Amino acid sequence: MSPPRLLFLMNEALFFTTHRLPVALAAQEAGYEVHVAAPHEAGSVAVIRGCGFHYHDLPLKRGGRNLLGELRLLSRCFGLIRGIKPDLVHHVAMKPVIFGGLASRLLGVPGVVHAITGMGFLFISNDWLARSIRTLIMPLYRYALGHPNARVIFQNPDDLGMFLQRRLVREDITLMIKGCGVDMTTFAPVPPPEGRIVVMFPARILGDKGVHEFIHAARTLKDAGSQARFVLVGRRDPANPTDVPEAVVRGWELDGLIEWWGFRTDMPQVLQQAHIICMPSYREGLPRGLIEAAACGLPIVTADVPGCREVVRQGESGLLVPVRDGPATAAAIGTLLEDDELRRSMGRAARQMALDEFTVEAFVADTLAAYDMVGGRT
Repeated sequence: MSPPRLLFLMNEALFFTTHRLPVALAAQEAGYEVHVAAPHEAGSVAVIRGCGFHYHDLPLKRGGRNLLGELRLLSRCFGLIRGIKPDLVHHVAMKPVIFGGLASRLLGVPGVVHAITGMGFLFISNDWLARSIRTLIMPLYRYALGHPNARVIFQNPDDLGMFLQRRLVREDITLMIKGCGVDMTTFAPVPPPEGRIVVMFPARILGDKGVHEFIHAARTLKDAGSQARFVLVGRRDPANPTDVPEAVVRGWELDGLIEWWGFRTDMPQVLQQAHIICMPSYREGLPRGLIEAAACGLPIVTADVPGCREVVRQGESGLLVPVRDGPATAAAIGTLLEDDELRRSMGRAARQMALDEFTVEAFVADTLAAYDMVGGRT
């Protein structure tokens, strides 16, 4: 008897390696033949193939809105599913959920798992274009999530509540799995580094991630005499409408506001150089960067929005600020800069919260349980 086939449909190969690799390895160990479909990225594809998974290219552009391109993506999803004949498809993020979900339902895939990883620019923005696209995709979401043998994973209660309110999904097939979990041995506390305090922004350089509020805070605190270092750790994302041009980021560097360390693959070591983490995002599913920071015992400043508030207990493991509020972000960072003991106590609380709620072992177990609910290994 051949092993059951599991297909991951992903919006990025890199995202698979950073957020779903432990699940895929556990599924492989449990007897699945694992296939991964994602846009080609040489380094990430090498990791995927190195794990013994089958890789398939996917012509997906996250920010693309070209009709022909979207039809090509839909056609590719149909072709992959027809060719692979998976027993289970795990769709992760908006386009894979919608396009892969449509194909999986129409082609009668035995079981599907959808992962809603955050609502993104289309649900953060309220301009006419975002509203128009939302109107178009709602029926597509409803149909894709209506597969007769499915589970739909949400990362925070706000996203779940919105989908239920808009009747996009049946409540009985929903699951709450908070975040993707991290390895608590790899991401662990170390004594804080000596020297000037480092305030770190560990995310893509996007307006929606709160980078402008972070820059406002850096400017405000430096103008007030702070000697803290403000560091951006992340890549640009030109596919996102709120991407910050490189010239702007370099300008911030030249003005002495920040250091830009770029995209890093050694985040455990990078986080060891930080004293405070700040990512005042406008909305998230549940950001892995904040979970990693909590696991490292670092106090967090973030916005009081869906996804972010799930990682911070206000006044205990970090500080929540109003969304899009640069002055409040500056004030919260300033509070932590001035109080060594507060940083230490919040860091200890953050680490304990990570241990209690965000281990990779729990994430893997919960996801494999979702597979079993739709008969993945039967």
